Amino acid sequence: MRIAFAADHAGAALKVELLARLTPLGHELIDLGGDGSNPDDDYPDYAYALALAILEGRADRGILVCGSGVGASVAASKMPGIRAGLCHDTYSAGQGVEHDDLNVLALGARVIGIETAVSCAESFLAARFSGAPRHVRRVGKIRALEELAARMEAANQANPNR
Repeated sequence: MRIAFAADHAGAALKVELLARLTPLGHELIDLGGDGSNPDDDYPDYAYALALAILEGRADRGILVCGSGVGASVAASKMPGIRAGLCHDTYSAGQGVEHDDLNVLALGARVIGIETAVSCAESFLAARFSGAPRHVRRVGKIRALEELAARMEAANQANPNR
């Protein structure tokens, strides 16, 4: 599997450690940046780069790291087709893929220790979407929400005075 990694200034050190610790799993690891050297590195920029890599087919999944993980997960999920989840436990990381077809794992470098982060990433990468009818139906409803939001945005742009 091709896994994209990205981090803002607060998540860079954890991202580097994850890359090193996950290399033996045999996945193709793609580092999209964030080395921690610039405190103005903003998580929306890295969330966009990671989401784009998935949407363009350059990566199958992504791991995104910022200080809390909250901003990164919010920003990535704004991209249609991206289902990012903030997970700081292995159950949620795996279940998010199995039930919700999660394709981005967000982690908070200031919240989670390296051992737990590695375990969460391993659970995320090992999990597969179940394909159970109820899960397919629910992910379909997420896609419908994305389509509705896009239609609403288009209507607002067409008529900005409403």
